Amino acid sequence: MKKIVLSLFVFSLVGCAEMQQVLDQLPQGTGVLSQAEIGNGLKEALNNGITKQVSKLTATDGFFKNEAVKILLPQELQVVDKKLRQIGMSKLADEGLKVLNRAAEDAVKEATPIFVDAVKQMTFNDAKNILMGNESSATTYLQNTTSTALYAKFNPVIKNSFAKVGADKVWTNIITKYNAIPLVTKVNPDLTDYTTNKAMEGVFKMIAVEEKEIRTNLTARSSDLLKRVFALQDKK
Repeated sequence: MKKIVLSLFVFSLVGCAEMQQVLDQLPQGTGVLSQAEIGNGLKEALNNGITKQVSKLTATDGFFKNEAVKILLPQELQVVDKKLRQIGMSKLADEGLKVLNRAAEDAVKEATPIFVDAVKQMTFNDAKNILMGNESSATTYLQNTTSTALYAKFNPVIKNSFAKVGADKVWTNIITKYNAIPLVTKVNPDLTDYTTNKAMEGVFKMIAVEEKEIRTNLTARSSDLLKRVFALQDKK
């Protein structure tokens, strides 16, 4: 995802005098690149990053079968899961976990336009710090600038998704059956808030994977333009 934000970077700055200031401070010897070429290269990186990582999460099992981001039960509900399995309700417990991940997969479809908007708000100092930063500086920038907007967008989507994928009925059934068990401490978790935060956590984790890849692995630069643009970073 230097793919993402590096592209995000010039995406909004190409044609500005500030862009030239960034280029003037970069080491020489990578060949002559026009501002348009750098802009196009970073646009390509942005599109590739979103396609490779964020878009993966929107597919069926994008969360559920990806161990790096799979949403597990909150601690409060782990005892519920264990108890249900003890009394022969493993199928219901499995379904409860799956529908949380399904809702997250649905919500992440809302992420891309928020990331693009974050680029438009990027200042010269933001861009310079990202370009010359560490292997997660782009991800950190996105976390700092989009988390509030992502939560606001994801939360109602996940709430609606719970109804669409049947999570609300599944978890109402689970909680009702668990709370009816004698002597247990009754639970009433806010699963919408929990799943929203976990969905955001998963998005940023996958973006960080792609950012590290494009920064450190030359073979991840899949076109000649990407190779030339990101060579600027290599020489910093």
